[in-house]
Amino acid sequence: MKHTEDFKREAVRIALSSGLSCTRVATDLGIGKSTLAKWIVDYRPDEPGSGQQADLARENERLR
Repeated sequence: MKHTEDFKREAVRIALSSGLSCTRVATDLGIGKSTLAKWIVDYRPDEPGSGQQADLARENERLR
């Protein structure tokens, strides 16, 4: 299935800001965890501090 750019960007936004695990977000959206991880790399917002948010999201995922 081909997903729109908007869908991918929204998935990344949810994954980075919801506090849910990437596994949970991917399951809820009906996509694979590796697909979501790739989209996070490709579509991460280019805003100041976004790298820190991504680091925190990865650390939260690791701790879960």
